[in-house]
Amino acid sequence: MNETSTPRTDLRTWLITGATSGIGHELTLQALENGDNVAALARDTSPLDETARAHGGRLLLVRTDVRDERTVQGAVDAALARFGRIDVVANNAGYGLFGAVEEASDAQARAVFDTNVFGVLNVLRATLPVLRAQRSGHVLQGSSVYGQSAHPGVGLLAATKHAVEGLSDALAAEVAPLGIKVTLVQPGLTATPFLANLDVAAGLDDYDPTVREVQKGIGELPATAFSAAARIAAGIRAAVDSPNPPLRLALGASAATDMRSALTERLADLDGRQGVTDAMDE
Repeated sequence: MNETSTPRTDLRTWLITGATSGIGHELTLQALENGDNVAALARDTSPLDETARAHGGRLLLVRTDVRDERTVQGAVDAALARFGRIDVVANNAGYGLFGAVEEASDAQARAVFDTNVFGVLNVLRATLPVLRAQRSGHVLQGSSVYGQSAHPGVGLLAATKHAVEGLSDALAAEVAPLGIKVTLVQPGLTATPFLANLDVAAGLDDYDPTVREVQKGIGELPATAFSAAARIAAGIRAAVDSPNPPLRLALGASAATDMRSALTERLADLDGRQGVTDAMDE
């Protein structure tokens, strides 16, 4: 048997939520191109029908709503029945809500948390038993620059990403002894349908100088301000390939700059009130 026909022994099985658009779609395509197996989860999997025909049994399409724990468990069961294991869990499904914190209705706030946070938890509860039994696996948690920063108009979106980051800090320490890795994926602005699919809160005039100005500024950004989804996916795959992947993976120079600025401001607040802080222990 010559070298080119030797079967690969490092093939992975990916379970990817939000697999039909944006970063999730690119991850799906790149994993397949690498020869890996993919269980692609989405509420509507039809955009991947042609891809499934091209890749045969290596792509499993499962209609799944991450808000519904029952359908998530069914998707995991289907992935195991097809592939026998799961190596990478890409918790990618999510959407944005734009508007001032006060402007967002209760229904809008609960809906974005239901997908972006409780959907993540549904996927974790369904996949972690598999990874624990294997004593191996890598969980990719879809965060963003807003997992460490925020500005007017993104308060509810940032709240969901901060929640994912907080639970992932604990999760990483909990599962590390079990051979499971966790990486928070923190892209900046990316050329995906994400902005087009934003839910927008009803506006109040008092927030026009802040929220609406930010909205206008985002709308005027040039195409060069947005990273290509294919490059983001390639960066994620590089982290998965690494023997020592990071807990946090910033993707895009602007994302790193914004997060560094936010962290610097927090440290300044912490250090600037050290006298008051330390007085609590006297």
